[in-house]
Amino acid sequence: MKKVLLLCASPRPKGNTYQVLEECANTIENEGLEAEIISFVGKNIKSCLHCKKCEELNECIINDGINDIITKIKQSEGFIVGSPVYFGTARGDIMSALQRIGMVSFFNQNFLSWKVGGPIAVARRGGHTSTIQEMLMFFLYNDMIVPGSNSWNMVFGWAPGEVQDDKEGMEVIRKFGFNVATLINKIK
Repeated sequence: MKKVLLLCASPRPKGNTYQVLEECANTIENEGLEAEIISFVGKNIKSCLHCKKCEELNECIINDGINDIITKIKQSEGFIVGSPVYFGTARGDIMSALQRIGMVSFFNQNFLSWKVGGPIAVARRGGHTSTIQEMLMFFLYNDMIVPGSNSWNMVFGWAPGEVQDDKEGMEVIRKFGFNVATLINKIK
């Protein structure tokens, strides 16, 4: 079965970012694909050392869970990343994770190439656009396919559950999930 992996950068279990990714995953599953969310809750993701050991090992030398995520990405046709906004940017650990995933892909047959997906940002007031742009660089640099939606992939919310009140934002996420699934079904 075709699969989409969703990576949740929030340190909060079942927080707003997770809830947004759940909505996206449900839409993907309604289109006949499997969707799995991996949460950063309890993870301590480290930054890339640029040691280039991944070129010979086919995985990252740092043992903090990224290699398990890489294995699941390789087994997926789609990859979506959701991050809460911290001071106008994505959380540092998600950018560290993406940089390491990209480095391993670069040195190992560019396994990210032609995977379908994109970034999602969740915040109380602002910083969504800069966060999406920051994460989008990973997708574009790695030759991935990023479908659009009917607006930017952003949802507003502060306290857990407030994202459910952003009806327009959640509709954008459902449309994005539908577009990811539909595109995967067309090209795979």
